Amino acid sequence: MSESKPDEVEASRMPLLDHLVELRNRLMWSIGAIFVAFAGCYFLAPYIYNILMLPLVEAAGTEGRRMIFTAPQEAFFTYIRLSFWAAMVVSFPVIASQVWMFVAPGLYKNERKAFLPFLIATPVLFAIGGAFVYFFIMPLALKFFIGFEAPGGDGSIPIQLETKVSEYLSLVMTLIFAFGIAFELPVLLTLLGKVGIATSAGLASKRKYAIVGMFIFAAVVTPPDVISQVGLAIPLILLYEVSIWMVKGIERDRAKREAEEAAQNATEDNKDEASSTQTS
Repeated sequence: MSESKPDEVEASRMPLLDHLVELRNRLMWSIGAIFVAFAGCYFLAPYIYNILMLPLVEAAGTEGRRMIFTAPQEAFFTYIRLSFWAAMVVSFPVIASQVWMFVAPGLYKNERKAFLPFLIATPVLFAIGGAFVYFFIMPLALKFFIGFEAPGGDGSIPIQLETKVSEYLSLVMTLIFAFGIAFELPVLLTLLGKVGIATSAGLASKRKYAIVGMFIFAAVVTPPDVISQVGLAIPLILLYEVSIWMVKGIERDRAKREAEEAAQNATEDNKDEASSTQTS
């Protein structure tokens, strides 16, 4: 008995070691993808900078405008942050695929089919959220902020926007990230509904609390202006309603599947009773 115990311990350790090795490999692939994307994005950082500058250019124009930095190293570290942010966005499909490849072997075939659409929907919804803030919210918010400029005269000093590079890019990257994450709401709530944690009736009954929470979330993650806050809160409310309908669809499919299984079990029971009656 004493000799068999170490063998049992070693046998039980192997699966855990295999999982750790697999986790290490997936992490290495993910980190490698980030480093490769970072190198490419740093090389293309001026072009990425120009793309993120377009909302400000459209709102304020270029005549008499300039971007400033107030520390010698500020522009360099801003480009580093910009490159890392872009690298995370570019390498996200690789990271998501590595996560999927690590998790998928532990799922049944029907579970893999059930969760694969969510894996596809995640980057799509993030991209929609980022595009929404880039093409719609940012131009409106910037025009609102630039509206506080004053020409001066009659003894008053002009008020003119001179934006710091780091502050502007930080604002844009934060908004794109916040809107992208917020647009993942249907994925989160639908997954909770799929595993039975959330129900459509429960989500509907908590609607008023959810609306208040969404406005609070929008006020925290967006600049202190009404346009950005309402621009994030309203899509979140609509996505919440979409999530309720998606959870309802999951519940209908589950009820239908359970009814079919119950009918099949009842049919098998009747066959068993009939065969036992004939033998008796």
